[in-house]
Amino acid sequence: MTETETIAYDVVVLGAGPVGENVADRTRAAGLSTAVVESELVGGECSYWACMPSKALLRPVIARADARRLPGLRQAVQGPLDAAAVLARRDEYTSHWHDDGQVRWLDGIGADLYRGHGRLAGPRTVTVTGGDGKAVTLTARHAVAVCTGTRAQLPGLPGLDEVRPWTSREATSAKEVPGRLIVVGGGVVATEMATVFQALGSRVTVLVRGKGLLSRMEPFAGELVADALGEAGAEIRTGTSVTSVTRDNGTVVAVTDAGDRVEADEILFATGRAPRTDDIGLETVALEPGSWLAVDDTLRVEGSDWLYACGDVNHRALLTHQGKYQARIAGDVIGARAAGVPLLETDPWGAHAATADHHAVPQVVFTDPEAAAVGLSLAEAEQAGHRVRAVDVDLTSVAGAGLYGEGYRGRARMVVDLDESILRGVTFVGPGVGELIHSASVAVAGQVPVERLWHAVPSYPTLSEVWLRLLEAYRG
Repeated sequence: MTETETIAYDVVVLGAGPVGENVADRTRAAGLSTAVVESELVGGECSYWACMPSKALLRPVIARADARRLPGLRQAVQGPLDAAAVLARRDEYTSHWHDDGQVRWLDGIGADLYRGHGRLAGPRTVTVTGGDGKAVTLTARHAVAVCTGTRAQLPGLPGLDEVRPWTSREATSAKEVPGRLIVVGGGVVATEMATVFQALGSRVTVLVRGKGLLSRMEPFAGELVADALGEAGAEIRTGTSVTSVTRDNGTVVAVTDAGDRVEADEILFATGRAPRTDDIGLETVALEPGSWLAVDDTLRVEGSDWLYACGDVNHRALLTHQGKYQARIAGDVIGARAAGVPLLETDPWGAHAATADHHAVPQVVFTDPEAAAVGLSLAEAEQAGHRVRAVDVDLTSVAGAGLYGEGYRGRARMVVDLDESILRGVTFVGPGVGELIHSASVAVAGQVPVERLWHAVPSYPTLSEVWLRLLEAYRG
């Protein structure tokens, strides 16, 4: 029996998605030797089956919707989208599911890539088994960072495997547009993919178990998105659960709890995510396989002095940009601890504390209209015990909305902490508002006093004048 080769590094990173890449980037910047382990494509879910392909698919849809709001242009864009061209552009943005460019980037920072399945094999030890069955053992002098992300979670419906349902992966990598599509779920993936395929020519039916769409945002966000999807031709059924699914001669039949039968060519389940931690050797370090990994604000797994978890696996904020933020902090923490820095900056908003995970998580849903939010919703702020006031304005109150396009509809809300005179959260819904959200993120993360925001003058005539309307409404 051949003995497994053992190679020592300062840091070993499990997962080469954007989160793992950022951990490696920061540990290499700190001068630490770093190995990165990946079982699929370097670049991860975001690059090939999530953020990049979904936004490449959505961009032509949104551009056409914006053009149709403008006299003189709408007449030129009344025809259907060229679905083949849209899918081809998506393929370009996924590099046709090849990771050569991402591998070159890893090489450029001096990190070593190991392709294969990585599993913990005890403290500070990872065994990587390649496709050829050969294994190598990597040991970490300072840290192992788990950045393995999540996978789509399917409901436990009998016979679901035989139906061959879509998850987010199949939706974002689809090679053709189905004539009819059932979307099960009401969150970000469900609303964005319903937007895409309705615009590309599918007849879309959205089945939502809850009361409405985008339930984690302010209620008006889901309402405005649902209205627009309905006007575009999609059918949205709320308060509806799927009790069974079958496929017969290519046709999918979903039966609801009301006994209704919904037929389609494909069915997409966008019903949540599960951590990719079921087969990474957690049991060898006294952790539960398949569990979320609880971490402190330095991203170190609770109860450990060497194991870190960044991104979706720690369940703090399942967003690529937030995972990359955690990775930057974790990489700097690992570097500082390796260098023997006696006192880390772990106070809230310090260089070594992922404070934004608690107070200033931004998100954009790229539907038409877009929905963008950062921080706490009104309900979340009240549940957290803050004494707050919600200030709402109609986005059509600013000249920039009318200039953006005829029939513009949108709404904005800021949640003001009345005791500290800062913003706890901000939500925008409307065409083009995704580019507004970073200003709100700065205000929330910076805890900018409302009185100081009055002196941040928005340019006329832009959508950002909504800030002035919000502050005027607050001051009365």
